[in-house]
Amino acid sequence: MRLAVVMDAAGSINVKKDSTYAMLLEAQTRAWELTYLEQGDLFLRDGRTYGHGRRIALNPGHDPWYGLGQAEILPLDGFDAILMRKDPPFNMEYVYSTYLLELAESRGVFVANRPQSLRDANEKMFTAWFPQCTPPSLVTRNAEDLHGFLSEQDDIVMKPLDQMGGASVFRIRRGDPNVNVAIEVLTQMGTRMIMAQRYIPEIRDGDKRILMIDGQPVPYALARVPREGDSRGNLAAGARPEGRPLDDHDRWICKQVGPVLSAKGVLFAGLDVIGSYLTEINITSPTCIRELDAIYGLNISALLLDAVARHVQGG
Repeated sequence: MRLAVVMDAAGSINVKKDSTYAMLLEAQTRAWELTYLEQGDLFLRDGRTYGHGRRIALNPGHDPWYGLGQAEILPLDGFDAILMRKDPPFNMEYVYSTYLLELAESRGVFVANRPQSLRDANEKMFTAWFPQCTPPSLVTRNAEDLHGFLSEQDDIVMKPLDQMGGASVFRIRRGDPNVNVAIEVLTQMGTRMIMAQRYIPEIRDGDKRILMIDGQPVPYALARVPREGDSRGNLAAGARPEGRPLDDHDRWICKQVGPVLSAKGVLFAGLDVIGSYLTEINITSPTCIRELDAIYGLNISALLLDAVARHVQGG
């Protein structure tokens, strides 16, 4: 299997936590041919997409954890599969990359996740397709609308639509003297859409990340429990990871979302569930594989690469 992975710079990877590393390690165990690409390596020439790719070999337990071969200009449609694992921010450069990957897809290479869906399914706004699963929510750039939503809900969370890891997430209560400046900063003075959701008190018990592979859930979730004095359930913001088996309501949410993910070609996704509510659907570069593998003795990457192989083979 010839597999290319578009990812962040290898030197920035923390192998103890990084899900892309887990995928590469499993692929190497299977003797798949691995090619490393960064977003800036992709280019288009005369209707065909290429990359300045380098073969990558993993050296587990060593620093650096990888070795790279010489860069070669390689047609992307020469691979069997491509994993798009570039972290947000989701900006226009990311969008341009999806156009290039979509051209490669049109020539027969399997791309996960599907480039069109990476563009269409914003990780915050995509929850709106499942209103039966979500808390009261608002997407707007209008300050008056946001003030009205706060008056209705009393306690809300506001966040940008294009960030990750808890970046720029604000909890605002009715009467908070900082509400106006928070709205101004997040909406960039009314020029950018943001999301507001009712604050869910169950965040104190953790923001559960449920991993979905080809529309089916891994049977355990990683609850990210906020540190003292913080309301963000993000590992990058200092939250504490705890393993949790899925409960019946978690599985109900998965049944609502899973078929749509499959139809959209979203092979790997991370659902964020707080209490009984779906709050985000992460599809750009979902993580938490390493933590769940360590807690439960799983090999989630094996399930994922089995699914990649099925799709490459037309199954």
